[in-house]
Amino acid sequence: MLLEGRTALITGAGRGIGRAIALCLAREGCNIAFTDIALSEQVLATEADLLATGIKAKAYAADASSFDEAQSIVEQVKAEFGTIDILVNNAGITRDGLLLRMSEQQWDDVIRVNLKSAFNYTHAVAPLMLRARKGSIISLASVVGLAGNPGQANYAASKAGIIALMKSTAKELGARGIRANAVAPGYIDTEMTQALPQEVRDSFVQRIPLHRAGTADEVAQVVLFLASDMSSYVTGQVIAIDGAMS
Repeated sequence: MLLEGRTALITGAGRGIGRAIALCLAREGCNIAFTDIALSEQVLATEADLLATGIKAKAYAADASSFDEAQSIVEQVKAEFGTIDILVNNAGITRDGLLLRMSEQQWDDVIRVNLKSAFNYTHAVAPLMLRARKGSIISLASVVGLAGNPGQANYAASKAGIIALMKSTAKELGARGIRANAVAPGYIDTEMTQALPQEVRDSFVQRIPLHRAGTADEVAQVVLFLASDMSSYVTGQVIAIDGAMS
């Protein structure tokens, strides 16, 4: 029970990697508040699965890219749970396309949802952590934020921005006991990647020295490490979870 008595706020946790992170932290005794764009049947099922672990959990409908909504959600979570010890910035989208064919809307949407949301929630949660003189902020980046990727200039830029945001946050807030780190998943087996053509999926696997895709649970285990006291002297870092793909 590495996180017993603590509360985590996770954005975009209704499914996929976010859901895996929520369940992983819950199994270690962490209370979970999480957001998604709407309280869909899938999101409510995630909430029920979290409650079944015996911890306190609540789903909130929110647009993570809205600065005002982020402030409101943090206030609601503080009122409901009493504290926010861990923040996981997970909300994100893709709008892929080659640079010369990419529309301004494709660029703006990805930067707004992926990067601005991480700023919104970090900005909203930081005062609570500053008063408590402790906290762990973890943001989901990507290996494409480290190396770039054809057809994903917007996504790569947003994830590189998240890495820089976490490094800067770590240096600004470290003196008050707050840690900030990023994790950079590579090719992970999720609903999104399962929708890709088989030949595309095979090409990814061929580039990975471990010769397989990663799992959402493997990403969640690294987030657990960064959320817990096991990583008490780790801050300002980016950890690639990619089977040496990068």
